[in-house]
Amino acid sequence: MTSPTTVSIEEQVDLLMSGAEYGDPETREAMRRELRDRLVEAQAAGRPLRVYCGYDPRKPDLHLGHTITMRKLRQFQDLGHDVTFLIGTFTSLIGDPSDIDKARNQLTPEEVRANAETYAQQAFKILDPELTSVRYNDEWLETLDFADIIRLASNFTVQQFLQRENFANRLDAGQPIFLHEFFYALMQAYDAVAQEADVQVGGQDQLFNILVAGRKLQQGLGQRPMVAIIMGESLPGTDGHLKMSKSQGNHIPLLSEPWDMFGKVMSVPDHAMPVFHKLVLGWPPAQLAQFEADLTSGVLHPNDAKMRLAREIVAIYHSPSDADAAQRRWDEVFRSKDGDGVPSDIPTEQLAAPERILDLLRRLGMVESGKEAARLLEQGGIRLNGEVVSERDAVVGLEGLPAVLQVGKRRFVRLIAEKR
Repeated sequence: MTSPTTVSIEEQVDLLMSGAEYGDPETREAMRRELRDRLVEAQAAGRPLRVYCGYDPRKPDLHLGHTITMRKLRQFQDLGHDVTFLIGTFTSLIGDPSDIDKARNQLTPEEVRANAETYAQQAFKILDPELTSVRYNDEWLETLDFADIIRLASNFTVQQFLQRENFANRLDAGQPIFLHEFFYALMQAYDAVAQEADVQVGGQDQLFNILVAGRKLQQGLGQRPMVAIIMGESLPGTDGHLKMSKSQGNHIPLLSEPWDMFGKVMSVPDHAMPVFHKLVLGWPPAQLAQFEADLTSGVLHPNDAKMRLAREIVAIYHSPSDADAAQRRWDEVFRSKDGDGVPSDIPTEQLAAPERILDLLRRLGMVESGKEAARLLEQGGIRLNGEVVSERDAVVGLEGLPAVLQVGKRRFVRLIAEKR
């Protein structure tokens, strides 16, 4: 960690604004100027800036896309500023409407708390646990009463919310916009007020929530509007095109097993590799330029580059030895000319009675839902002893054991009869 006084103000501004984008140069320059002013004042007062980013536990796992904002938090942290990793235990009950074209399903408090259990530990893959404050926004949002909500809402107009692109699109298409969806930006804005934040970090989908709602509510309640650091690029998912998202199913969870994480990175299309190197590994422009030149000239084969990328990512979020093991397993399944393409170290499950394959997959956690199982079945992604399973009611019988059940390219289980 570096003290803010050992790095010049301009150097801090350059580093902290790197990768930020607002859609127009005037806003970017305004945020740069405000950040510089905050840094000067904080240094004169001998205090660090109060910086945070919020993460809603709609699902139990964070993914590689979340690490972009975490790395920005780490930059603030390394410069000696106070960083809060905020878990949206209350905002998750509604769900952010920013990046989807319909209302999210509402979760229960029990579901949110269960999802949030490991969020801090996942964040510590990037952030320094000794220097990170972990907070939950139900701490202040749960205490608000209806009069408080009316008071907060009086700082905004309906027109301001309808200017949001996703709301405007839904309005034009005649699709419903539910009143509770407006409350999300209001609640997130109050997070900034409750923490008296100097800076909030977020992705492009948070532009309205931070730059408009958060700053406006702070100002309306007598606080100085925070600086918005809006990261310009989003990490694409494993499809290489859409933003990495749990709702899209194209994400790479930080809790992925090393072998699964390695395989998911290997499935990323070649054209997306430069942005993965930039956003996940933090490569600078010169290194990226050389990387792209080597790919174009043929000096570097795309598959070798991707394998190196997969190894580095697994080493970061697990360990170098896990990366080595994942590489060996990949080679065993996909590169070896011998064998049947089944890894030697797959788990074993004993069956006491015949069982429907789709039920078995859900019981073993090889699929996240019945919907995913049905999709894989339709796409030919489920195999039993190498044969595609196409019937929804297909059953594994004891007489056919031992057998190998495979889901996708990387998930295997060896089925054997229960010993009696």
